[in-house]
Amino acid sequence: MESNLELHGFNNLTKSLSFNIYDICYARTEEQRKAYIEYIDETYNAERLTQILTDVVKIIGANVLNIARQDYEPHGASVTMLIAEHEFESEPDNAESPGPLPDAIVAHLDKSHVTVHTYPESHPHEGISTFRADIDVSTCGLISPLKALNYLIHSFDSDVVTVDYRVRGFTRDVDGKKHYIDHDINSIQNYLTEDTRNAYKMIDVNVYQENLFHTKMKLKDFELDRYVFGVSAEDLPEEEADSISERLQREMLEIFYSRNVE
Repeated sequence: MESNLELHGFNNLTKSLSFNIYDICYARTEEQRKAYIEYIDETYNAERLTQILTDVVKIIGANVLNIARQDYEPHGASVTMLIAEHEFESEPDNAESPGPLPDAIVAHLDKSHVTVHTYPESHPHEGISTFRADIDVSTCGLISPLKALNYLIHSFDSDVVTVDYRVRGFTRDVDGKKHYIDHDINSIQNYLTEDTRNAYKMIDVNVYQENLFHTKMKLKDFELDRYVFGVSAEDLPEEEADSISERLQREMLEIFYSRNVE
């Protein structure tokens, strides 16, 4: 929005950033598949996810009002935060925040929210295990979720990422004119660091007239040792290593293009 534009009242635009982040792995045996899921559940449990989202809130310049978090059985975790654009004073009896509860914590923001849900899964047919994290950062007012873009991508082992960014609603200037976006953007890629852009193959699908932006990302480099769980790639017979590599790369392509590859 132009620097000399004066708004009438509060900026009512809602800016929403949504991620699907995928980590792909090959786990050959049932024991290895179970160990991979346990590793994911431990690495991205509700406590760790809460810390990641807390960092996101700081990055975008907001303040946490309330947090709700939960580890699920048998797998997965969720965290939801409500956030405020400005810091709020605590009530006298809440001057010191309580420590985390064993199973759940609740927190809230007044204008915006940040959420994450995890979905670890494994199937014995191809030996492929996939971990998906769905993340939403929605803000109102002056704070922008785009500031958290690079941090979130690098907070997970992101093999494939799909990102949606949309600006909803409108805000009025002092003359009553409606404005449907308050910043220039033609691609989500504009907000990625150079090292991130270099590391991923990316495709845009944008609907400019609707202020809707979509970017697909797939890691360019493929090193088998990064994807096999419970075994070293150099210990695999060459033929088996080639077969596993083909299956893993097909899995990533299918997720990237959202269609099965026969």
